[in-house]
Amino acid sequence: MSSVITAPNSSTDSAAPPQSRVRATSQRRSVSSRIYLPALSIVAVAVVLLAIGLSSRWGGTSFAASITNLRVVIVGPVTVAILVLFLVIERLRPAQRRSFFARGYRQDVLYTLLNATLVVPLVVALSLSFAEVATKTLPWIVLPRIGFLPRWFVIAFIFVAMDACNWTAHLANHRVRMLWRFHELHHSQEDMSVLTVFRTHPLIHVSYLITLIPGIILVANGAVTTTLLVVYAAVVAFEHSNTNLSFGPLNRIFCSPNYHRIHHRVEGRQDVNLGFALTIWDQLSGRAVFPTKETIRIDTGLPGRPLAVEQSAPRARHFSVLVAQLLGPFRPLDAPPETETDRLAVLSFDNEVRDRTRAGFDTFDSRPMTLNNRGTPRG
Repeated sequence: MSSVITAPNSSTDSAAPPQSRVRATSQRRSVSSRIYLPALSIVAVAVVLLAIGLSSRWGGTSFAASITNLRVVIVGPVTVAILVLFLVIERLRPAQRRSFFARGYRQDVLYTLLNATLVVPLVVALSLSFAEVATKTLPWIVLPRIGFLPRWFVIAFIFVAMDACNWTAHLANHRVRMLWRFHELHHSQEDMSVLTVFRTHPLIHVSYLITLIPGIILVANGAVTTTLLVVYAAVVAFEHSNTNLSFGPLNRIFCSPNYHRIHHRVEGRQDVNLGFALTIWDQLSGRAVFPTKETIRIDTGLPGRPLAVEQSAPRARHFSVLVAQLLGPFRPLDAPPETETDRLAVLSFDNEVRDRTRAGFDTFDSRPMTLNNRGTPRG
């Protein structure tokens, strides 16, 4: 009698998962419901690289001098002058009419300041650490001095190869969900401007470290000059500008604002026109979509606004949106982009806009009102 009673109980116990395993599974689900865990791997890579850089004293390279050099490229006098020139051109030849103080422009100013102050040291630290790891673990990739190669040829080759690496990393940012989580911030801009080039997540630079490989390989034969890097940065900034401009006959070689705007379009594929400076990589991969009259003034941004954006509520809330955007890569996959309060505020705003439009008004809060394709304010 007792054996008949005890046998089923022991069988049931053995079939049931251990309580510790159930508890661990429950905890993992609880954590994953609050945070997108794969994004933490990018943080881990950054931390490891920074630790290696610190322990190796940045491979013997002057950290302060490297920061100064990068700041010259990013926000040096020549770069600032070029950016100001592009901002003026945006007023004279805009792709889309925008207020000079549009919300998107103000948000990009915050990212410009963030890059000039905090991101530059981070990029330098990651770059020096990556170079140290590459040269120590794979010393054979560094080629010795090749006497018959002229220095100008080496620099040109590094420049082109660097652009190819940028394209490859950019494609990965669109195809790998974990990387896209960091890259989508750049695509959240609905008021494109030359400063949109700075609207990037600080940790996105981890995926672009492969751009250093051509320079590491050929470091003994030459290095890209600061002047050439400034020119490269200017081209990349120019293609983000709100200008109705192209390179004319060279439009099939260099990325223009009209060409790159298609990459940022809110409707249609965004994994096209991935080039930074050259269109050749898009053409070779079948991802080149050249501009037409219909694409010049298309709206930009993220379909469905999965990430908090400054245009999504009656008030811009720039600093809270900045924090939300920087934390965006770590939000759970099923997290709504906005709180219920935000959605109600937007709904209330949209209703008021509709009522005022029916009444014959075309202004809101005493400011000219320009609506985008979602029916929310541009200004």
